[in-house]
Amino acid sequence: MTKAPSLAFLCIQSLKLQLLQNDNTIPDLYELPSELLDAVVAHLPALALQNFQTNMPFNCLDDYESGDDCLIHGRKRSRNDTLGSSWKVLFKLRWPEFVDRVESPADWQQLYWEKHLQNCVDEAAEVALRPTFSGRICSINVSDNILRYICHEEHMTCQKCVCKELSFHFQTFGPYLRCLRLLNVLCVTETSELLMTSKLQSLVLRWIRSEKHVEPLCKLLIQTRDTLTSLEFIHCKLSSSSISAICASLHEKGIHTTGMQRFCIKTSSIEIDPLAAPSAFVSFLMSVRTLHSLHFCDSNLDRHIARMVFSTLLDSSSNLSSLDLSENNISGWLSTFSCKSVVGSLSSGKSLQSLCKLNLRGNELDRYDAENLAHALLHMPGLESLDLSGNPIEDSGIRSLISYFTKNPDSHLADLDLENCELSCCGVIEFLDTLSMLKKPIKFLSVADNALGSEVAEAIVNSITVSIESLNISGIGLGPLGFLALGRKLEKELKKLLSINISKNRGGLETARFLSKLIPLAPKLISINASYNLMPPEALLMLCESLRTAKCDLKRLDMTGNSCISHEADHSSLHREFQHNGEPIFVLPSSSVSHVPYDDDP
Repeated sequence: MTKAPSLAFLCIQSLKLQLLQNDNTIPDLYELPSELLDAVVAHLPALALQNFQTNMPFNCLDDYESGDDCLIHGRKRSRNDTLGSSWKVLFKLRWPEFVDRVESPADWQQLYWEKHLQNCVDEAAEVALRPTFSGRICSINVSDNILRYICHEEHMTCQKCVCKELSFHFQTFGPYLRCLRLLNVLCVTETSELLMTSKLQSLVLRWIRSEKHVEPLCKLLIQTRDTLTSLEFIHCKLSSSSISAICASLHEKGIHTTGMQRFCIKTSSIEIDPLAAPSAFVSFLMSVRTLHSLHFCDSNLDRHIARMVFSTLLDSSSNLSSLDLSENNISGWLSTFSCKSVVGSLSSGKSLQSLCKLNLRGNELDRYDAENLAHALLHMPGLESLDLSGNPIEDSGIRSLISYFTKNPDSHLADLDLENCELSCCGVIEFLDTLSMLKKPIKFLSVADNALGSEVAEAIVNSITVSIESLNISGIGLGPLGFLALGRKLEKELKKLLSINISKNRGGLETARFLSKLIPLAPKLISINASYNLMPPEALLMLCESLRTAKCDLKRLDMTGNSCISHEADHSSLHREFQHNGEPIFVLPSSSVSHVPYDDDP
């Protein structure tokens, strides 16, 4: 026989329905003792909890308020522990995989409705993409799969349920929206109307490939430019006129008050005539003083457009800190910097004084580009991070960098990526020797995937002894002889080393011998990647013994790809013994990993 529901349960169910309908206020509800009121709050679905807060009388705020005040629908929004905890529970119930990604302290109510609206938008885009769709975007029905999280089945099926259309959700929860992703099919005039109450700060647009989407988009940008700080285009095709219209919408001519901080176009195609660049685009780059991050990653740039962008930025008034031109073919884009007269004339300009990060990965840059870049770097005194990976600059190119460091010993450059740059052992040894003499040495360095061989071992040891905090020497061909040489050269304590990647070097047992010597000498070491080194089973025993005796904070030791370590063995005891904050330190091959050794031969 089914147990009869309690009176308290029936009362809470009744209150749920009344709060969901929101057509009759329940003033007596707020007069309940706090313990009863908290019990009601703990059982409310999201829409009912929202209505509970929206209708809360001012004289009830004292018990519920802590922290900043916020005006939503003309009322203060409470931030007390009880309500905040309820919103967190609802968020975790709906999106459990995202809870750990949220930084605390967080406004769980704002995050809840923001993610809810994104779900609604994604679902509406699927409907609008159907060939048979001909209605209005705002009239699209939100699915029961979404509605069941914010109300409950009794309310969803009743005639008074007002939350079925998309327009209701934006009218009601729009003020909580800060970040949004839009597909091209939703770049229509109706979307601007839906977002009328929103204060967007970040907007990501996908598949904008037609002029018909640009005009409604520009209307939205004008509507939100007082609050918008980040704009990103992905998989888009933007003509010169489209870019002109977009930039004109973001930046009103003659007014320098726009708050845009991040402008990004990636995995897209932009069509600009460098000899007749849109004035609105140039004005945007020149005058937006708040712009901190500018990305044109994999955007079909050629050297002429890249040169135009860079030259414009040199004389701009922005405080740019990050410039990403990666994954384009722009070899020759800095050829003018080889002319002394041009370089000299730039020294008095505004230049890129504030630039901290420059990403030139995969741009087909050669040794001549590296030489020109060395001249250009002198106009970036604050540069801290430089990514040149995937460019065939060869030893001549790395010697140009040596020249830069020699001329600029006070360089702030701390993070340098030279992965897969067709460097040789001689060039890298010469470069590492130069780094050891800098006043402010490099902290993070990658020379991975260059055929360096075992002869580079001594220079590597010297670099990690002096300054390097993070070193990536993956796939450089060390072999057993290289690891043997590394181990022999290790003598001093490595006080600064935090992480090292020695993967794909086919070092066998010598890899483990090197690590057994390294771990006790590096007290701050937290991460080691030793994957794909053909280590035999005894390597694991050797490393375990080293970890038992060493005093270190190692969090992760990646041993995947070492198929000689039996994936059939039970390593549960190993995981229990070696942990950091409850997580296993060893990352070992699983039974699904192939037994075929990693082969790094071309």
